[in-house]
Amino acid sequence: MMRGDIPSHKKIGFEISDDFEAYLYHFNRADKLPLQYEDLMRYTSSIPLLDSCGNDTLWETVFYDQTEMDEIHQALTKIYALLKTDGDNEVLQHLSVARIDFCTFGNTHPFRVRIINRLNDNYDHFYVKTADASRIYGLELEHLLSPNYVSYIVDKKTLIEVHIPGIPGDIFIKNNLDDSELNQIRIAKEFVKFNERCFVQLLGDMRSYNYVVDITPDIEGSQFRFRAIDFDQQSYEGRKNFYLPQYFKENYPIVKLGIQHLSQETVRQYQMEERTLIAVRLKSERLRVQELMQVMVKDQLSFPDKIDQLKKELTQHHHNDIFQDCTTMGEVVLANIQLLLKKDFKQSIVPLQ
Repeated sequence: MMRGDIPSHKKIGFEISDDFEAYLYHFNRADKLPLQYEDLMRYTSSIPLLDSCGNDTLWETVFYDQTEMDEIHQALTKIYALLKTDGDNEVLQHLSVARIDFCTFGNTHPFRVRIINRLNDNYDHFYVKTADASRIYGLELEHLLSPNYVSYIVDKKTLIEVHIPGIPGDIFIKNNLDDSELNQIRIAKEFVKFNERCFVQLLGDMRSYNYVVDITPDIEGSQFRFRAIDFDQQSYEGRKNFYLPQYFKENYPIVKLGIQHLSQETVRQYQMEERTLIAVRLKSERLRVQELMQVMVKDQLSFPDKIDQLKKELTQHHHNDIFQDCTTMGEVVLANIQLLLKKDFKQSIVPLQ
């Protein structure tokens, strides 16, 4: 049965510990920024941002006092250079801020900055958010465990995230599923692999609007890749199904494709393939993963009742008592990864249903 699991209550943010900050600096994930999230909150007016059909996007375009605007724009272009060119200031002369949008929906309330290259009018985006520790762990685990490179910068209480291109999942489901049978099979296959990656790292709340689909034209048909874009619910909730995208009702149209086109044997094959690839990535980044987990197991990323619930449900799911002694969410994530590396997970394959 499919059902839409929702967070038990509003996500609580957690500060970055000193050890985690040291890790971020060691691996060039932290840097001194010329602007903080709170600086962008000083906007003086805003107007609703509408899409091409005139619908409210739940974003607002914000405006600043003229005395501050030039300084803010200059700082934002410098941040973009840090994010994209490792701070090469030569690119700044061609860049300008076209628009700053503020999201009024959800927990994170991010700012989205549109940068335009005046040489060719090409534009790009990045996001300015509050630096929640669990969200940053999600970004780092995505970088290490998935096939996707993730770029971000942290400074104190501010997080800068690169824009991840792709078709938003809800729009993809609405417009792109009525395709050839070959492409439908490929879509279902990639969703199975995405489902596994989320479950291994315990990244939750992957409803259709929290991921994008990257489409690459191929010799025959297209190739697809599902990519998470919201890491707010990294190992926070207590319900096991919250970490399996297949159980969200918003994703059922894709799950239905899998039921139609993939046998359970084929689903198991794709699940095992993805877990094997994750194990290969873990081994290639063994020292970095070890350093990350040494910090993560000590940090508070959730609350005891949620940790106890997830321990219990994962113990039942995996038929393994490795989770019994876990006291933090970091320890639960580590135990889940250890099962993967031991290949002790054949009994825990979840049928696509």
